[in-house]
Amino acid sequence: MNIGIYIYDDAEVLDFSGPFEVLSTANRLGNKNWNVFLVSEKPDVVKARGGFPVHAHFSFETHPNIDVLIVVGGIHTEEVKKPAVISWISNVASTSKRVASVCTGAFILAEANLLNGLTVTTHWEDIADLSATYPKLNVVSDHRWVSQGKYITSGGISAGIDMSLHLVSELSTLNLAEQTAKQMEYHWHKCT
Repeated sequence: MNIGIYIYDDAEVLDFSGPFEVLSTANRLGNKNWNVFLVSEKPDVVKARGGFPVHAHFSFETHPNIDVLIVVGGIHTEEVKKPAVISWISNVASTSKRVASVCTGAFILAEANLLNGLTVTTHWEDIADLSATYPKLNVVSDHRWVSQGKYITSGGISAGIDMSLHLVSELSTLNLAEQTAKQMEYHWHKCT
């Protein structure tokens, strides 16, 4: 199974490193055949928040088929204005089994018209903005993550770790998700 995590300039570091760690740890512990990787629009180095340089494994042009897509948050305001990004997200989501967002990644999914009519969440600071910008969404503030069919959205930053553990439980088993949390010495907030 190919699990692609979309990153971009000014992406929040824990938004992608948290899910990457959860999924790669679960892959190792569960002897899964999961290929967890980072994808960026171009093959250039991505400068995440704080100037953290990241070289994605793949670009839009080179990535393998994606079964699970995770779109991270950060300073997303430029990403939602890029037709190539929104088109890519929409195309990949149409064939993916699961699509998730961490933090303000929900804005990017919403811009691609993937969340209309769904209950979603994002970082607490951005709840009102997401609701006002995308009125077809039912935006909630009292959940660490929300699962709606093939879509999962999470609150900000560390909530992406909780959501990713939930994703492990759906892609494999609850036991593997719990083993992964234990291995990471992380207290999993199972309640949404």
